[in-house]
Amino acid sequence: QVQLVESGGGLVQPGGSLRLSCAASGSIFSINAMGWYRQAPGKQRELVAAITSGGMPNYADSVKGRFTISRDNAKNTLHLQMNSLKPEDTAVYYCNLEGRRLGAVTTRVFWGQGTQVTVSS
Repeated sequence: QVQLVESGGGLVQPGGSLRLSCAASGSIFSINAMGWYRQAPGKQRELVAAITSGGMPNYADSVKGRFTISRDNAKNTLHLQMNSLKPEDTAVYYCNLEGRRLGAVTTRVFWGQGTQVTVSS
């Protein structure tokens, strides 16, 4: 099994910052892209940011210039530094990765359980 555990969510005032982390563990053979998605109440899950195994990031237009995604391949961890947070950033944030389990012949996507981020005064 592959487990993804997110941490770092919470309540923050508008303009504040949070740093999300995601730790991947279990029977991982290889990891390709990793990413952060979010889902606000009544809305579809959307991509926030993703990063390739080589470190190339990709951001949603709504977070460009405010969020920074990074990963540590040696530790199988993923981070999202979120600055200048806005109320519309309020959502459950999910970590995901595309990778291959030990013994598997194909890659698949794995998801974490999510962490709540609330931006409110």
